[in-house]
Amino acid sequence: MKKPMKKNNRAILIFITIILIMAAVYSFYIPTQNIEKVDISKVAQEVKDNKVKNITQEGSKVTITLEDGKKQTSSINESEKITDVLKFLGVEQIDPSKVSIDSKSSSSSSLWIGILIQTIIPVLLIGGILYFFIRQSQGASNQAMGFGKSKPQVYDKTKKKVTFKEVAGSEEAKEELEEIVEFLKYPKKFLNLGAKIPKGVLLFGSPGTGKTLLARAVAGEADVPFFSISGSEFVEMFVGVGASRVRDLFNRAKKNAPCIIFIDEIDAVGRQRGSGLGGSHDEREQTLNQILVEMDGFEKGTNVIVMAATNRPDVLDPALLRPGRFDRRIVLDMPDVKAREAILKVHAGGKPLAKDTDLETIAKQTPGFSGADLENLMNEAAILTARKNRKEITMADLSSATEKVLLGPERKSNALNKHEKDIIAYHEAGHAIVGHLLPNADPIHKISVISRGMALGVTWSLPKEDLKLLTKSKIYDEITMSMGGRAAEELVFNEITTGASNDIEKATKMARNMAVKYGMNEKLGPQVYGHQEEQVFLGKELTEHNKNYSEEIAAIIDEETNKAIMECYNKSMEILKKNRTKLDLIAKTLVEKETIEGEDFEKLMAKIDKVKKSD
Repeated sequence: MKKPMKKNNRAILIFITIILIMAAVYSFYIPTQNIEKVDISKVAQEVKDNKVKNITQEGSKVTITLEDGKKQTSSINESEKITDVLKFLGVEQIDPSKVSIDSKSSSSSSLWIGILIQTIIPVLLIGGILYFFIRQSQGASNQAMGFGKSKPQVYDKTKKKVTFKEVAGSEEAKEELEEIVEFLKYPKKFLNLGAKIPKGVLLFGSPGTGKTLLARAVAGEADVPFFSISGSEFVEMFVGVGASRVRDLFNRAKKNAPCIIFIDEIDAVGRQRGSGLGGSHDEREQTLNQILVEMDGFEKGTNVIVMAATNRPDVLDPALLRPGRFDRRIVLDMPDVKAREAILKVHAGGKPLAKDTDLETIAKQTPGFSGADLENLMNEAAILTARKNRKEITMADLSSATEKVLLGPERKSNALNKHEKDIIAYHEAGHAIVGHLLPNADPIHKISVISRGMALGVTWSLPKEDLKLLTKSKIYDEITMSMGGRAAEELVFNEITTGASNDIEKATKMARNMAVKYGMNEKLGPQVYGHQEEQVFLGKELTEHNKNYSEEIAAIIDEETNKAIMECYNKSMEILKKNRTKLDLIAKTLVEKETIEGEDFEKLMAKIDKVKKSD
């Protein structure tokens, strides 16, 4: 598409240049319209009055230049001389020192050039305008004809390849996809055993877990054509365009078989059909229907594998997920500590790391980070090092980058008055002490009263190991720790602020989930209250009730949620009352230093315990 556009631009530029040149020639040969045309008798009178400076005869055309610089034109018979005509009109003698007279032979070529230019330039202008509009209409018609054509990105083998070696932390997923690559490279190995090539592979997981990266790795490993397209690129405002693009894409793929089609964010067109309202003439549904037919139609043995990626497998149509279409579904979880370390090593490639850097420690400090988060962490560390004009990335840079990605950038310019700083210090100290003294809470990693992101202060705790299951006692301790900040404010200042709003929101969510989702409430029993799935369609929302319990149960849920929160709040208040000395010491230290690392916090706690034992 780029070459025709360049040719068109060049043709238009040449056309404009020709018009400008012809206009310049036109202005040279055609006299300007502001020269006065006079009778020859008036010229003779002006010569008598000594008003004429120069007279030029060119054939029948006479050009007069007056003393004041003005010009006039007149005409005589071409066979006559201007001097004879002036004598006939009474000018007996002309003084050459006052009036110069020039005679030139008439040029028929200049006359013809003037005539041709006056005729050709308007024709060329009209022709150029018509040509421009015709090309525009042709481009519009070509675009309209190509509206139903798909425009996938075709993998370029000449560019740098992404291989499975560059994908860390997804070993099971790589094994599944390596089989696909091997099938495409050595199909006889499987066909001899009666195995069939999978029709489709669905990658799903949280954002940033590496779905698209794995697809690029498959493109790099498999020596076959690779077509990549987004699900949203199928759907247009015109009905039938999406289905036409699906047909075109699969036709192209079949011509290049064996090959791979990769559809990113397939939930854009693959959401569940059947809203129950207004029939099924939706453009998205027609596109999905065409995908279903192409993946498992009457045509067999096409050797076209469809890979797709989505963050929301729960909203996909069941027909899309059945065997014969997406035979293989690969789950990409958040990486564990070992996988995070491997991912960090991959993204550390090409970056100069200092000897003190320990990627294992950074991996332990980043639970819940996705692969994209870890890539961003390494990039932020490199940017921070460059900002400080250093040549190696240190452990301090990696820790600062971790805090920036997780908690947000520091806002040291967010000035607080002394009273507000004291409140924040006691608030964060309350979180830290309650969390430190609870048996199931995570260890304290850092406490800070420096504003980060939207938070005025931060208490950062890290788990000793990645947990897949949460116990009831741990959730209670997490709620109790989150209420420690509000309890500290009330205990010390006998007043509460808006600073605990985010803590209360988290605590309420955890307490409510214990009652309605996890079945951890004795009064409500092991039962789920309310549909947890997202209502995707208007019709489904109208035909199904999201609330599957009575108003009496709703009142009990509210009551039990409030009861759990108040129990945790009272528990955190009791802990802080018993440990007021620790609370005051940590708050005072925060006001002075603004940040307390986890090791220093543990030393302060141990120091106070020793003093109490000696007393």
